[in-house]
Amino acid sequence: MTSWPVLSTVVFLPFLGALFIFLLRGEDEAAKRNARYIALWTTIVTFVVSLLIWRDFDPTTADFQFVEKHDWIGGAITYHLGVDGISMLFIILTTFLMPLCILASWRSVEERVREYMIAFLVLETLMIGVFCALDLIVFYLFFEGGLIPMFIIIGVWGGKRRVYASFKFFLYTLLGSVLMLLAIMAMYLQAGTTDIPTLLAYDFPADLQFWLWIAFFASFAVKLPMWPVHTWLPDAHVEAPTAGSVILAGVLLKMGGYGFLRFSIPMFPIASADLAPFIFALSIIAIIYTSMVAFAQEDVKKLIAYSSVAHMGFVTMGVFTLTTQGVQGGIFLMLSHGIVSAALFLCVGVIYDRMHTREISAYGGLADRMPLYAFCFMVFTMANVGLPGTSGFVGEFLSLLGAFRLNTWVALFATTGVILSAAYALWLYRRVIFGKLEKPSLANILDLTPRETAVLAPLVILTILFGVYPKPVMDVTAVSVDKLIAEYKQDVETARQARLAALEER
Repeated sequence: MTSWPVLSTVVFLPFLGALFIFLLRGEDEAAKRNARYIALWTTIVTFVVSLLIWRDFDPTTADFQFVEKHDWIGGAITYHLGVDGISMLFIILTTFLMPLCILASWRSVEERVREYMIAFLVLETLMIGVFCALDLIVFYLFFEGGLIPMFIIIGVWGGKRRVYASFKFFLYTLLGSVLMLLAIMAMYLQAGTTDIPTLLAYDFPADLQFWLWIAFFASFAVKLPMWPVHTWLPDAHVEAPTAGSVILAGVLLKMGGYGFLRFSIPMFPIASADLAPFIFALSIIAIIYTSMVAFAQEDVKKLIAYSSVAHMGFVTMGVFTLTTQGVQGGIFLMLSHGIVSAALFLCVGVIYDRMHTREISAYGGLADRMPLYAFCFMVFTMANVGLPGTSGFVGEFLSLLGAFRLNTWVALFATTGVILSAAYALWLYRRVIFGKLEKPSLANILDLTPRETAVLAPLVILTILFGVYPKPVMDVTAVSVDKLIAEYKQDVETARQARLAALEER
C-alpha cells in the first residue's frame, strides 16, 4: 500500500468516474442507466480502496501515514496528503455513505441524471480531500470547493424553495470561511509555511492565537453548525433531495468538528483553553433550544435537522472538555451521527417517494402496512435518542462523562437535551408509525423494496454493532487523541507558568 499514491487514488477516483459520465452523450434511458451504474461502481470501488487503507493503517502511532508530498506552487505551497487516527474514520464514513446515496437516488431522480451523478462524484472527491489534506491551502481548496456541488444539488434538484435554500447555505458557509482564509494568510506570514504538520509544532504568540482561533471558529461554527449560525441548515435539509440531506448531515457537518480537532485545539491551545467556557455556553444553548424548537415542527425533515444541531452541541461540548472521554465521545458521536442521521433522512425519503409530502400529519399507522420500515425507523429513532445498545448512546455517554469530570453544571444542563431528544423523537415515531391507519391515501402504501432494504440494512447493522462493540472505532482514534490531549495540556501549562512569571516580574 505504501508503494503507490493510495490517498491520491481514493481522493480522485470519484472525479475520474465523473469524467466518464461527462463523456456520455444523450438524455435517453440508456444514458441515464449508464450514468447511474458508473456512479454506483465508482463509489463502491472507492469504498473498497478506503477499506484497504484502513486495513493497513497502524493505530499504534499518532504520526501521519500514507504521506504524499510534492512541490506545487512556488515551493511554498505543497500538495501534501496524509491520515492519522482522527481523519481515517471520516474517510471511511464518506466513502461508505456515497454508494448508499447513489442507490437512494436511483428512482427518485429522473431529470438531468448525468449532471446529478457528476455533482455527487465531484463532491465525494472534495470531501475526502478535506480529511486527507496536510497543507492549509490544499485543505482550504477542498473545504470551500465542496460548497459548489452541494449548492448545485440543492439548487437544481431541491424542493420549491430550493434557490433560497441553496443561496442561504452558500452565503453562510462562504462568509464564515473568508475569515479562515485571512487567518491562513496570517499564519503563513508568521510561520513562513502552510504545511500542517509544521504548523502543529509551531508556537504561535498568545495574542495572535486568540484572533486566529476566532477566524477559524467563524468557519467551523457555521459548517458544524453551532447556535446561532445554524439557521441555514433546516432550510437546506428541507429543500435538498434525499441524498443531498444524507451527505449534508452525514459528512459536511462533520468538517466543522474535524476542523476544531485538526486546527483550533492543537494549533491554538491557549486560545482554546481561554474560550472553552464560551463553547460550553453555545453548546448548551444549542442542545436545549434546538431540541425545544424541534417540538414545534410539522415537517419531518425539519425536525430531524434541528435534532442534528442539538447533537452537534454534544460534539462541541465533548471535544472542548479536552479529556480523553470527552474527545473520544465527540469523535464517536460524529461518526455515529453520520450513520444515524443519514439513515433517518433516508427513511424520510422512502415515505416521501410514495406520498410526496413530509408533513407529519399526513401519516399515521404505517406499522400496519410497512412493518419492515417501522422496524428500521425504530432502530434509528432509538439511536437518535441515545438508547443503550445503539451507537448514539456511546458517543453521548462519553461526551457527558468528559463534561462531568470538568464541570458538573455543564454536564447537568447538557443532560436535559437527552430527555428532550427522547421526547420529540418518540413523539415523531408515534405519530408516523403507530395509531390507526385511517387516511385513505395510506391504504395501499407499500413496504420497503429490495433496493431500499439494501440501503438501510447496513446502517441498521452498524448502528447496533457500534452500540455493543465500539472498540474498532476507539482503537483507531485512541493514540491520536492521547497525543492531542497531552500536547494541549503541556502547551497550556507552559503558558500558565509564563503568565505567572510575568506577574511576578511586575
